[in-house]
Amino acid sequence: MRKKFIAMIIAIVLPIGLIGCTKEQTSESIGRTEVIMGTVVKVTLYDGGSQEILDKVFERIAEIENLVSINKEGTELNKLNENAGIKGVKVSDTSYEIIKRGLYYSELSNGGYDITIGPLVKLWSIGLPEAKVPTQEEIGKIIKNIDYSKVKINPDTKEVFLSEKGIMLDLGSIAKGYATDEIIKILTEEDVKQAIVDIGGNIYAMGLKNGDTNWKIGIQNPFDDRGNVLGSVEVSDKTVVTSGVYERFIEKNGVKYHHILNPDTGYPYKTEIAAVSIIADKSIDADALSTLIFTKGLDEGLNFVEKLDKIEAVFITNEKKVYITKGLRNNFKITDESFKLYN
Repeated sequence: MRKKFIAMIIAIVLPIGLIGCTKEQTSESIGRTEVIMGTVVKVTLYDGGSQEILDKVFERIAEIENLVSINKEGTELNKLNENAGIKGVKVSDTSYEIIKRGLYYSELSNGGYDITIGPLVKLWSIGLPEAKVPTQEEIGKIIKNIDYSKVKINPDTKEVFLSEKGIMLDLGSIAKGYATDEIIKILTEEDVKQAIVDIGGNIYAMGLKNGDTNWKIGIQNPFDDRGNVLGSVEVSDKTVVTSGVYERFIEKNGVKYHHILNPDTGYPYKTEIAAVSIIADKSIDADALSTLIFTKGLDEGLNFVEKLDKIEAVFITNEKKVYITKGLRNNFKITDESFKLYN
């Protein structure tokens, strides 16, 4: 499975482990890297954290994965999907909160972003060994099952009901963001002041570097799979999340098909955007918005995000043109001269 690296930390000089679990420690930091939730997770504490704190962090990530993964047997999400059109399922607070937020963004986008995309994701299976380009007939059979309005939730009982058979939730576009925020909660409770959390490119920069400087976060060059960056933003207590066509894709007959699928057509979205990075306070919001705004294209996406409170964005087009929201005018810096700022 192709590993995805959505954004890169410039300020970190510790090596990133790619396979298995590693523990990293210097006189000034302590960190751990594991492969979990289907991606590389790296957490680094910079102000006297402990392995016990990291244990709590990774236990929580594993707990979330075991609840909402669509690719593991016996998860709450799979139980919910199996009962589509049959009965409602009482879920944990974790699953409920992720589903609730996913429905909020599904409605906000009028279904352009839709957490019931599961049947289509399974059909394409992009990023998995069984990936394929489906036929129009195959797409036509399952596309009618994509409709977020058929997901019913009960806030009192935390029961979720998928009202028709064939509906399948896929929370892959939002669960890593939720997990990132949960890590920050744990670190805050443990009185950690400075940390970098990276869940498959969902970056959260906690506190100030060395107690007095913003963290410099690099924006991935979507045309270079070596992890090179095209520019950077400086943030503290913020998250940076990117979605792009380079993350996962399959190729057939010289045509690349990326993983951001259109619920209306059943095929990947066609847009002039190669990648969009979202800067926000909460990673769950940035995670969903990075996909949602990508689906809107450049002009509509830029106008959309400008209306959101405390949300900023960097757009990279297929022609290496860069567009940013107004709040980044004095922050974002291009470091790769092959890219040009156009607004």
